Amino acid sequence: MSVPSQVAVIGGGRMGAGIAQVFLLAGASVTVQEPRAEAARAAVARGLAIAESKGAAPGALDRLTLGPVPAEAELVVEAVPEDPKLKVEVLSEAERRAPGAVLASNTSSLSIGELAAVLERPGRLIGLHFFNPVPVQRLVEIVVTPETPAELLQRAKGWVGALGKTGIVVRDSPGFASSRLGVLLGLEAMRMVEEGVAAPEDIDTAMELGYRHPMGPIRLGDLVGLDVRLAIADYLRDRLGPRFEAPEILREKVAKGELGRKTGKGFYTWEEER
Repeated sequence: MSVPSQVAVIGGGRMGAGIAQVFLLAGASVTVQEPRAEAARAAVARGLAIAESKGAAPGALDRLTLGPVPAEAELVVEAVPEDPKLKVEVLSEAERRAPGAVLASNTSSLSIGELAAVLERPGRLIGLHFFNPVPVQRLVEIVVTPETPAELLQRAKGWVGALGKTGIVVRDSPGFASSRLGVLLGLEAMRMVEEGVAAPEDIDTAMELGYRHPMGPIRLGDLVGLDVRLAIADYLRDRLGPRFEAPEILREKVAKGELGRKTGKGFYTWEEER
């Protein structure tokens, strides 16, 4: 199966730009809806340039459009921040603009069923949780609800495969599979730093060499964004209980604006990698 010929991505930040890039490289025409349009175009262009330097066919950027979701979109992927109100707003607008499209949310933890409840056709929304950085990470969580038609699940599996990625199917539940496990590990690693058990780089090295993780949990938190980590942790605490309570060191860093890679400082200093 190939990817849809017309794809729209709502949100042109790091995740949205990455999602746009992989669909462009798979042959789709992609529209990115993002207020900072030029920044979004530049991010996609940088990613495509890297891909072309590694052998990808040139010309994919010519199929990129910046603007609102077009009526002819076959698939709309929402990739805005983890704010339920914002996600509901953009998904409702996308449903109005592209009445025939499949809608997908890139949420890493929010309930697909609750987001779908505001739509006229709840069964048309599915979770497609890509991982950061999208062009490199091979995993996509396909999140389904009781209303998800079997035919839509099969199409989603085909699209993920056509992107060269591996899809796993997860029932709609708080944190799905990856965030539920990943956040819990990351919070415990931060607690160890807080308690003086070991330095962040040593904890990360332990997981990378001892457990063959490609990246340690603290560095990964910096990459994802500590504000994002905290928001997900609070959401999971409210839904699943106190085992997801965030350590004070995480709350302090977020309060100080030390959010990780995107601000240049978190548990690590990222001045040369921003």
